[in-house]
Amino acid sequence: MKKLFFILFVFISIGSNAQTEEEKLATVIKEFHQALVNKNMASVGQQTDKALSYGHSNGWVETKADMLKDLQTGYIVYNIYKEDSLKITMNDSMANARFVADISATLNGNTINLHLKVLEVWVKRNKQWLLFARQAVK
Repeated sequence: MKKLFFILFVFISIGSNAQTEEEKLATVIKEFHQALVNKNMASVGQQTDKALSYGHSNGWVETKADMLKDLQTGYIVYNIYKEDSLKITMNDSMANARFVADISATLNGNTINLHLKVLEVWVKRNKQWLLFARQAVK
């Protein structure tokens, strides 16, 4: 009987510590934004889909190649990227994430502070979440 309770306790403990898919994606999203701030080119490259469409609040849209080049050259530098009120909606291997972002960035030498509403679309490929599209509005 003690063994049965022990086994049951272990399964309950494991189950309660397991992250939901939404929690896993929330972690990935926050790690991606910090990779932008830290200018971690390898991470940004690995966390974005080859067909990435990265839309900014001023109408500027970057492809994956554009984004990596602009980060690498310092054309855009993310100083701070904080997300709040993150809401994730899952649909099989796709998800959308909506949140409010406070971003401080330097664009072509000019620092700007933005308070934006952001929509990101993430796709799951080979057990990894990749950013497929992003659009921000003021």
